[in-house]
Amino acid sequence: MAVLLYRHDVFVKHDTGPWHPERPDRMASVLRGARESGVQLIEREPDPAPLEVIERVHDPAYVGTLQRFCAAGGGALDVDTVVSEDSWEAALRAAGAGLDATAALRRGEGDFAFLAVRPPGHHALRSRAMGFCMFNNVAVTAADLAARGERVVILDWDVHHGNGTQDSFYESGEVVFLSMHQFPFYPGTGWVDEDGDQEGSGHVVNLPFPAGTGGDVYGEAMERVVVPVISRFEPDWLLVSCGFDAHVDDPLANQMLLTPDYGRMAQAVASVAPRRRLVFFLEGGYDLDVLRAGTAETLRGAAGIPFGEGSPLVSPPRSRQILDLVAGKVSRDWKLG
Repeated sequence: MAVLLYRHDVFVKHDTGPWHPERPDRMASVLRGARESGVQLIEREPDPAPLEVIERVHDPAYVGTLQRFCAAGGGALDVDTVVSEDSWEAALRAAGAGLDATAALRRGEGDFAFLAVRPPGHHALRSRAMGFCMFNNVAVTAADLAARGERVVILDWDVHHGNGTQDSFYESGEVVFLSMHQFPFYPGTGWVDEDGDQEGSGHVVNLPFPAGTGGDVYGEAMERVVVPVISRFEPDWLLVSCGFDAHVDDPLANQMLLTPDYGRMAQAVASVAPRRRLVFFLEGGYDLDVLRAGTAETLRGAAGIPFGEGSPLVSPPRSRQILDLVAGKVSRDWKLG
């Protein structure tokens, strides 16, 4: 099985300054994990996304302001999001990686794709950078696919809720957004009742797990909610916002996933993804060892080769209560069972 791995040297040049958790060293760890995975890799460099495609998701005035800000040397866009002169090219290529990957998969050039990109994207709003994110990479790709008349599922397992992605498709009947995240937590969104509107009613499914949730509940959520919804929707594409910050060793969050849990989740999504229509977008994850090992396990799981063993950590009772609540709601909304 051949995996398209998208990378570029400019992602390391996106300078967030000293001590920032979303730092250039993350790229070396992710690439090392990919190359150690044992999966056949086809390495590619993404082209910059065309502005007109980015502007399906982002306000043109915001895009222009961001370009000028970077050209002037960059700085802090908000208290979390820092950019440099090279960040403009990095953001364009990060947004373009999904466009290139979907085109290549459509041509049959690989079995699935992993995008080792930065800056990440899932917090970026239509007119605002947020949470280390400039452009919403996964939303740009999903919007492009939807514009072609294709149906898309986005699964976000980053520990933080992908508020920007949710906002992009809250009223869309062509895109389903599922998110498993820590709650209450940054950015404060993602409760169960945020479930879409108009033609997108029911097309947003949030699993807001409390701190301390382990792989037992994440695995059960895949089985009871995520896989059934994907199967019911019958998408043309499955896009994964792949953060590694729900790991027990991540310094910015409080969840309890272990490295093999990422292999199990990747294996589950690969089992229901349309053939050659699965793309992983790197989001968060701030422990370098976790990034390396998590990337390797994700690739192994999705490729159907052996990954790490070991039992998941056990979650507090509240985690399963939330899962039961969401599973019941989804069963009604999607007429499952």
